[in-house]
Amino acid sequence: MEQVKKTIFKDNIYKTKANSRIIWDKLWGNTRTYFVLKYIQMVIRNRKLAIKGIYNRKAWVLSSFEVFKLIEKCGGNFSIEGLEHIKNLNEPVVFISNHMSAMESMIFPCLIAPYRKVTFVVKEALTTHFLFGPVMRARKPITVGRSNSREDLMSVIKQGKELLTEGTSVIIFPQGSRKEIFKTSDFNSLGVKLAKSAKVKIVPIALKTDFWGNGKLVKDLGAIHRNKKIYISIDSPIEISGNGKEANDRAIKFISDKLDYWNKTTELIH
Repeated sequence: MEQVKKTIFKDNIYKTKANSRIIWDKLWGNTRTYFVLKYIQMVIRNRKLAIKGIYNRKAWVLSSFEVFKLIEKCGGNFSIEGLEHIKNLNEPVVFISNHMSAMESMIFPCLIAPYRKVTFVVKEALTTHFLFGPVMRARKPITVGRSNSREDLMSVIKQGKELLTEGTSVIIFPQGSRKEIFKTSDFNSLGVKLAKSAKVKIVPIALKTDFWGNGKLVKDLGAIHRNKKIYISIDSPIEISGNGKEANDRAIKFISDKLDYWNKTTELIH
């Protein structure tokens, strides 16, 4: 994991070096072919490790970093800020983030797990998926069924509180499903409720990851948009007070403001 720390966390910001796209990807033109082939190859290899029971935290971080570097090799251009808020964490927290594509699920481990034990709140269906299931189960996520919102709430609070008490941070996407357009009305307060129950802080993460599109047939294998820069911003930890509304509103504002700024920056470039 030291390689990841030296590469991504050398400074408090990370920017992809110019001309990182490799010749093998260029040979396929502007298609997603090379990316998809390499990505599936990685998933199959990690699935084998998970089935053997050796897909541990270190393997998770390194495989996530491998996806991170693949994205750069295929024309992805990262701009990440606020890395000091990960490096300086000395306690478990609840990370809450908007959810735009498959990318964040793939690269968050190499952005968080080098410094903190962490797991996700995921759909139960992902843990039983033929391809992704073994990998998901290996990292012991909190699962929700989405058929009964009250049961899901109670399950997340119960399991999440136990994990946080043991020192494991939790990543939650309060929007539920992936959405390219951020609507504040879709952003529920589950992450804040969990943090309040466990007496820990929240760390909001804003992201713009529509470089990796959502596919129509296979959602994880959508088109690659090389003209779209990848933005990630990590906020400082927020303490929960009262009923948590103030903290949730602050997280929503942080994400909204960052997305507005990034979208305006994109418009100016074009």
